[in-house]
Amino acid sequence: MLKKPISADSHITEPPNCYVDYIEPSFRDRAPVIKELDGVGDAFVVEGMATPVPLGLLAAAGKDPKDITTGNVAFKDLWRSGWDPKFRVADQELDGVGAEIIYPTVGMLICNHSDYDFKKACFEAYNRWLSDYCSEAPDRLFGMAQVSMRTPDDGVAELKAARAAGFKGVMMPGDPAVEDYDSKVYDKVWATAVELGLPLSFHILTTKSGSLAQNARGPRINGFLSIIRGNQDIIGTLIFGGVFDRHPDLKIVCVEADAGWAPHYMYRMDHAYKRHRYWMKAPPLERMPSDYFRENVYMTFQDDYVAFQTANLVNPRRLMWASDFPHSDSTWPRSREVIEKQTAELTEEVRNWICHDNVAELYGITAN
Repeated sequence: MLKKPISADSHITEPPNCYVDYIEPSFRDRAPVIKELDGVGDAFVVEGMATPVPLGLLAAAGKDPKDITTGNVAFKDLWRSGWDPKFRVADQELDGVGAEIIYPTVGMLICNHSDYDFKKACFEAYNRWLSDYCSEAPDRLFGMAQVSMRTPDDGVAELKAARAAGFKGVMMPGDPAVEDYDSKVYDKVWATAVELGLPLSFHILTTKSGSLAQNARGPRINGFLSIIRGNQDIIGTLIFGGVFDRHPDLKIVCVEADAGWAPHYMYRMDHAYKRHRYWMKAPPLERMPSDYFRENVYMTFQDDYVAFQTANLVNPRRLMWASDFPHSDSTWPRSREVIEKQTAELTEEVRNWICHDNVAELYGITAN
């Protein structure tokens, strides 16, 4: 029997009060706010970020490609279910989706903010708002808390706070404040995640190396192809840094970076390790790099035909389909059509793994 899909990566659109009403009082005057800007339309203005975040791409799901635009969009014109949970289940049903793992929108870009105190305050505010949002449909909305990783000790405390608040996973910033994620100073963070049973997600656009650069080489659209690079860098850092040798039960989720590239990436990691590890001074590993990728790294994707076709070259129990609602790259409201077409050559078992079972088991959820 084909099971109702669960989206492993969907989003909210932060409403005007998300940060202002939920942030610590000492940061309230600096809280991100929505303003109407000439020539831009409504946009989130974040202190310390040179470029406001226009709302056009944040809720363009279902639009004809020729109608997708970055600017001159008002908040009131966004899909209401992106910020009002009372409308969310209806949009899930329209798309044939039984539940969603929920990530932020503006919060993704705040991951790149240089002020970690401000970032921590914003993420704590967002988590409070998100908890309220998901409480309206607790069997269908599963939010991922944001953590700042201002310090490794902060990271430990943030993971514990997320679990205490009922979150089933957390979203990490791509670039931590102290050293990098292969440093042993983060071992206490990884150990805490394992102890609490919290998968750690790394979403695209949360690193400086994986940003949607305005000055991409060639035509601007070429920059779209580079946004997965930040996630690839993180995966390589963790694997070659021996993190999974020290913490074999750690579960990492590579979010919205597609998955069709993974078989070649795994093969090239193994080639690099076998051929070049001595002169490049790579730390010794207990297994081949691809073995860690295959077991410890989960991947979400929406419209990626290649990922379905090459599932046997990675690990089909680590692939997770997503709708990306309500963003511009979303398959909503035609997810059923996309899934049916792209999984036509898969067995029912594998299709259910990728579209339902893997995400349900990872987060310990029961969905419609």
